[in-house]
Amino acid sequence: MNVEALHITLQQSFSADASLRTPAEANIKNLKHVAGAAPMLLQVTAEKQVQFEVRQAAAIQLKNLCRACWAERRSFSGALLPPLDDGSTPAPGAVTKPPLLSVEDKAQVRVGLVETLLNETEKSIRDLLAETLHTIAVQDFPDNWPALLPTLLATISQSADPGQALRVHNALLALRKICKRFEFKVWDQRGPLNDIVLQSFPLLLPLAQRLSAPTEHSLEAALMLKQILKIFYSSTQSYLPNNSSSDP
Repeated sequence: MNVEALHITLQQSFSADASLRTPAEANIKNLKHVAGAAPMLLQVTAEKQVQFEVRQAAAIQLKNLCRACWAERRSFSGALLPPLDDGSTPAPGAVTKPPLLSVEDKAQVRVGLVETLLNETEKSIRDLLAETLHTIAVQDFPDNWPALLPTLLATISQSADPGQALRVHNALLALRKICKRFEFKVWDQRGPLNDIVLQSFPLLLPLAQRLSAPTEHSLEAALMLKQILKIFYSSTQSYLPNNSSSDP
């Protein structure tokens, strides 16, 4: 399957004609077995000239695929769990191992996902991409995704440029998703969150002060400020980071 064939499949999944819709739905369910499916779904999602419903469907399937196949699902006891979208019931004692995305596919998704999210204007698609980023961050950040935080902070640092407002807002949204990954961790497992606070708060404080100025009345400013407050909440609701509670 190539990107064009995937685009057609997603389109046909909306068809009122069951002879087109049924095989399209079957092909979509089989995407977890198709090499390169995740990067192709991301490519369809990112293409602004594609019909909105098709882009949204691609974003949904990308989220589902990453959730099911980014890493093996295990219970709290360590037992292997079946794929999320597998409706079958394994035989007693049987181990059903889900297909996992290749190292190459994961690398392409990590790079492309951030840029696609930063440039996305549609809220529903942006939220789906943010959830996908959170799913991947749970498994890969920070060890296997060291470029994520620097990329987001570099974007947020451009907040003085009005032309970067969309990207700054979406970077704040992504940063909040990363913070959520650690917000309920016990103290000795919050090291990455402490690093996020130390690196991001010096950027976020002056930005929040500017956005809350009496002369600032734009919707964009309110949405950015909302994300900053959510980041602060996720970072501090359980524990104060090491340097946040020290005396000046």
